[in-house]
Amino acid sequence: MKDAAAPEVLTVLYDGGCPLCGREIAHVQGLAERQADSALCFVDVSATQCAMPADERAALLARFHVQRADGSRLDGAAAFAAMWARLPGWRWLARLAKLPGALAVMELAYRGFLKVRPRLQALARKAEPRASRR
Repeated sequence: MKDAAAPEVLTVLYDGGCPLCGREIAHVQGLAERQADSALCFVDVSATQCAMPADERAALLARFHVQRADGSRLDGAAAFAAMWARLPGWRWLARLAKLPGALAVMELAYRGFLKVRPRLQALARKAEPRASRR
C-alpha cells in the first residue's frame, strides 16, 4: 500500500550536455539524496539512450522541464518552483513563487537568462578542465 503522505515522483528533465545545467543538477541531486522524501528523479534528455522524437527532445533541451507522475509537464519558472519545493534550503523560493505575480517575474527572469545562456555555456566550456570537455 502506498503511503498517503509520500509525494508523487517528480522527474527532472535536464540537458546534461550543458555545462551550466550539469553543475546545477549535480548540486540538486546531492540535496535530493540528503532529503529522503524528495521524490525527485533525474533524466538527462541529451543522452543518446533517452529515446524520444527529435522535436520533443529539442523542446526539452530548450527550456527546463519537470514531469509529474501523471505525465503532465511544467516548464520554466513553474518547473523550478516545483523542484525547489522538494529541496531543503530551497523551499522558501517555492513559497515565494506562490505570491501574487512572483512566478510571472521569475518567468521573465528565466527568459532573460535563456537569451544569454549560449554565451554563458561557451564561457563555462572554456573554464572546464580539458579532460572533462566533450
